Amino acid sequence: MTDFDAYIDMYGTHFSKKLYEFAVSMMTDRNGAKITPMTKEQVSEMMKAQGVTIKNDKGYDAPYVLSMAKADYLGSSIKDDNHLALFVHDFLDDVDGSRSKAFDHFVVDCRANGEAIFWSEMM
Repeated sequence: MTDFDAYIDMYGTHFSKKLYEFAVSMMTDRNGAKITPMTKEQVSEMMKAQGVTIKNDKGYDAPYVLSMAKADYLGSSIKDDNHLALFVHDFLDDVDGSRSKAFDHFVVDCRANGEAIFWSEMM
């Protein structure tokens, strides 16, 4: 069994806390500033404050998507926290999207950029 297989056995195709923290450690916003990771509780509170509920949130998927959207879109196509929360909802609850969409997005980006993921360290 590979380390990747062991990760999938433990977390499925979703973010563990360590994988989420690793992903965010590489993120910068549009001005080059590092993204600060939010806890699951902070993300939950932010979503609740915006009146947004996510049905398909597993592991640390919502914190990852929120951080990714903050890094890549906030201040451009996403103007404020309400639209940020709506983006997270739309991304994770996409009716014709896969439940592994967030995980797949990150893994494919890492592969495309030549960024190694040491799966044994993500468990």
